[in-house]
Amino acid sequence: MIDAPRRLLIVSPHFPPINAADMHRVRISLPFFREFGWEPVVLAVEADAVEGVRDPLLCQTVPADVLLRSVGALPAAWTRRVGVSSLAVRALPFLYSAGTRLILEGGIDLVYFSTTQFLLMPLGRVWKRRHGVPFVIDMQDLWLAEYHALEPQLERLPKRALMRRLHGILEPWTMREVDGLIAVSPGYIEILQSRYPWLESRPADVLPFGAAEEDLRVLRSNPQPNRLFRPGDGALHGVYVGRGGSDMAPALRIAFGALARGLHERPDLFEKVHLHFVGTSYATGDRASKSIEPLAAEAGVSVRVTEHTARVPYFEALQLLVDADFLFVPGSDDPMYSPSKIYPYVLARRPLIGAFCAGSPAVEVIRGLKAGEVVEFEVGGGLGSAVMRFQRLWTSLLEGLHDSPECPELDRDAFGPYTAREMTRRQCALFDKVLAEARGADGVEAMARRAQA
Repeated sequence: MIDAPRRLLIVSPHFPPINAADMHRVRISLPFFREFGWEPVVLAVEADAVEGVRDPLLCQTVPADVLLRSVGALPAAWTRRVGVSSLAVRALPFLYSAGTRLILEGGIDLVYFSTTQFLLMPLGRVWKRRHGVPFVIDMQDLWLAEYHALEPQLERLPKRALMRRLHGILEPWTMREVDGLIAVSPGYIEILQSRYPWLESRPADVLPFGAAEEDLRVLRSNPQPNRLFRPGDGALHGVYVGRGGSDMAPALRIAFGALARGLHERPDLFEKVHLHFVGTSYATGDRASKSIEPLAAEAGVSVRVTEHTARVPYFEALQLLVDADFLFVPGSDDPMYSPSKIYPYVLARRPLIGAFCAGSPAVEVIRGLKAGEVVEFEVGGGLGSAVMRFQRLWTSLLEGLHDSPECPELDRDAFGPYTAREMTRRQCALFDKVLAEARGADGVEAMARRAQA
């Protein structure tokens, strides 16, 4: 006899048609949860209440039979008057109320927070205390980050300091009761376990985002406009889609230094290069500031670089990757940073070159899949040797575009562990373990029956 699927309440405030980085793990996992014994119920915020880029095509990738409960939120125009725009703050009471009803009425076995809206995560402890439901947190970023603590005191904004104090209270309060952890980087687990030693005995797994091949099939059926460049116009268009920021300065200085050297030594190749950086700022309109072009100007290569700060819909971004002659991925100077965008880059099957901090999880993925070339750099070290290595690899890549414009097919055996299905299987394995521990011997026996069925 096969046990009935367990009910999984997924708290993901961002959800299609909203395109936000922190909802993609949930989106690409939804087609596979049932296969591994879990019935998903998604708790999200209505799109009209969310400030963000929309992409209606994302809805085509969500199974039609998934139960979705969407709630409202306080209007940002109201809360911004008192200096608050956070979706977590605006939607907190609505998500709490709806989540409580789902737990009481829907037979929820486990709550799963997969979001970077950290102020919602304490709901896990509240629901656990009141209704006995265990909860798992997906750490897609550090909750209580260290970067702002290193800033000079005078550069800290009062609101940022206040929020840091609030997070400093809520993170340990929540982590005291969390039943399991998933993280995109091993460093995140290590930091949390060093802060809270009791977490060492709780289930945890390091899972990057999976690769959703279905997205490419949707794109082929629904080609998107390329508003930035014309493929095949004689230029060699390199594309990066994703956020900018000061933490990417070393990687960008490596690339721009290599570009300057290439323009001097191999003008026949590098004078055709044009780099496009797309969606580099989370801010909109006049509030957005460029973080890429100033570094290009510093290196004397600004004529070869264009920065588009505005975010673009997900499938439009994917179209840019597919249309590119080559792809460039700059990594953070934080070795724990694991960009979720790596898999769309791999699936686009274009020549790829990147610069990453030594130890970045992205390096292992790119090299393991033979998806491109990577130059590693040390934080705080000199960049001269990295610039020369990057230039050599880049020159070889550009020369190869003439001989073999198409990338080889993916190695399916190597690619298997990185697929959305496999990452979902591992999520569900952790859920099984959490639930078994929460239920004691009864839970272990139920797992054994399922394994034998």
